[in-house]
Amino acid sequence: MSINRVNISGNLTRDPELRVTGSGTQILSFGVAVNDRRRNPQSGEWEDYPNYVDCVVFGARAEPLSRFLSKGAKVALEGKLRYSSWESKDGGRRSKLEVVVDEVEFLSSRNQQGGGAFQQDAGAFQQTGGAAFQQAPAYSAPVAAAPMAAAPQGGFAAPAPAPVQAPPSADVYDEDIPF
Repeated sequence: MSINRVNISGNLTRDPELRVTGSGTQILSFGVAVNDRRRNPQSGEWEDYPNYVDCVVFGARAEPLSRFLSKGAKVALEGKLRYSSWESKDGGRRSKLEVVVDEVEFLSSRNQQGGGAFQQDAGAFQQTGGAAFQQAPAYSAPVAAAPMAAAPQGGFAAPAPAPVQAPPSADVYDEDIPF
């Protein structure tokens, strides 16, 4: 048995590139920089060393995802490694190891982005008054009998669901990540 799963988090190194094959399959490719911490042998200080990881998304998720990703966006990815080798135009042998992405979690908010699709979507959100992203009203459950006697009057309000198209915001900083 073998396991091929990859979990990484980092920042996009470039804007995603969306391509379509002759058969109509959409391919979204982008790079992610992941920091590695090592102790400098001369100074004894910890330093960050970037690792650059090529990532690819196939299929129907590629185009919608391309609208939400831009250079500098902080993401967490889950996927599998794929090794490719080919012969280059000059006759040399080339190879590449990349992550075929299954899951994407957005770790930076629209306001933390340096540009790209997030600012465009935020502008559309402001122009429509947020109509496209309105949340459902909160649900209030009735007060239960004996076990919930200490519950506040009127029951509890369940949290409203998150907006469907807006990526979640997170207060995660590079200093919080242990690696």
